Amino acid sequence: MDQQERKIAVLIDADNVSRKYIKYILDEVSNHGVPTTKRIYGDWTQPQLASWKEPLLEYSITPIQQYGYTTGKNATDSALIIDAMDILYSGSVDGFCIVSSDSDFTRLAARLREAEKYVLGLGEQKTPQSFISACNKFSYIDLLYAAAQPTPAETAKAACKAASAKVKKEPAAEKAPDAKAGSDLELVKRTLTELAEENSEDDGWILSSRLGELIAKKMPDFDVRNFRYKKFVQFVESLQLFETKRQAAEGEKVHTIYFRVKE
Repeated sequence: MDQQERKIAVLIDADNVSRKYIKYILDEVSNHGVPTTKRIYGDWTQPQLASWKEPLLEYSITPIQQYGYTTGKNATDSALIIDAMDILYSGSVDGFCIVSSDSDFTRLAARLREAEKYVLGLGEQKTPQSFISACNKFSYIDLLYAAAQPTPAETAKAACKAASAKVKKEPAAEKAPDAKAGSDLELVKRTLTELAEENSEDDGWILSSRLGELIAKKMPDFDVRNFRYKKFVQFVESLQLFETKRQAAEGEKVHTIYFRVKE
């Protein structure tokens, strides 16, 4: 199935997600399919969730009320899980997006995948590995949010323009690498190298798109955007671990890209 035609149910745990992420959540879902069902779960009688009203109206997300019946028990998780199973059995969607940093949804994600549904997980870097591994794909919404924010130089430039002031243009300051991205880089390097060596042709070359598919299956939370890159090929070339070969059929402008581990 074409991922652009994939119908996705978006289920958000309001107890585990900040309202500032909502735009980036829906933007990311749109990269994987069409969000047909959008629900968010929480006890909306609680004052800390009052700020959600505006984004829920703006993005047409249905709030599901769930009272906390017992202290220490997360009734919100139970409501989300029950709804997910109801939606699964209705057969109306091709995939699910579970938005939470809570490991309680690990079994749900695994069950949905058993039913051959695509599962996209979205959460912060504190998300337990068990939930990440249970998803087809997992993205860190705090990294997506941080990457979209303007640099201090960009902010200053915009402010000066608004005030019609003439200021000297300064180069954009690089953002400090994120702790999660930095800690995982060596693991990504080893994994890419191993996958390339194990799955390459006899001459050692492997199609770049094939390598991308393999690491996505091996590491559901792998995303070049975590390392400040937009394209997989650019990221791999930056590692300086691979040779690159670009081929194009005669008369064609589009190149097919291959990688081979350097000796």
